[in-house]
Amino acid sequence: MTEEPAMTDRLPRRDDYRHFQPIITRWHDNDVYGHVNNVTYYSFFDTAVNTYLIEQGGLDIHGGDVVGFVVSSACDYFASIAFPERIEIGLRVGKLGNSSVQYELAVFKAGEDDACAAGRFVHVFVDRASNQPVTMPATLREALQSLS
Repeated sequence: MTEEPAMTDRLPRRDDYRHFQPIITRWHDNDVYGHVNNVTYYSFFDTAVNTYLIEQGGLDIHGGDVVGFVVSSACDYFASIAFPERIEIGLRVGKLGNSSVQYELAVFKAGEDDACAAGRFVHVFVDRASNQPVTMPATLREALQSLS
């Protein structure tokens, strides 16, 4: 399990991550305080992970027998982002099990090395029909192992 950085510890940096998903913030991502609302970061994480799983792991979200359910998530915030910023979500795998994976993610402003936020979430892969955990398919496992 990854320890969270204390305020005096080093922030997560770009070179700590294996894959990056570019995202353009949207007008409605901002809240009344003028920055991206905290809940939107979870959407960024979900988008980065699922794009990777579809493109690199062959996950069929519409008709596949196996789907991933988020069972745990968290995020720590270090600096604000706001529309119209271009960001990149750093992705790596912290722990890979038989039917589950813990992702570790970070939000970076394009071209910057220090993370604005860092989060994690756990997917459990289940049979779509029964919602029961299953061993993840080999193509998914291989794609996730490359992020470890």
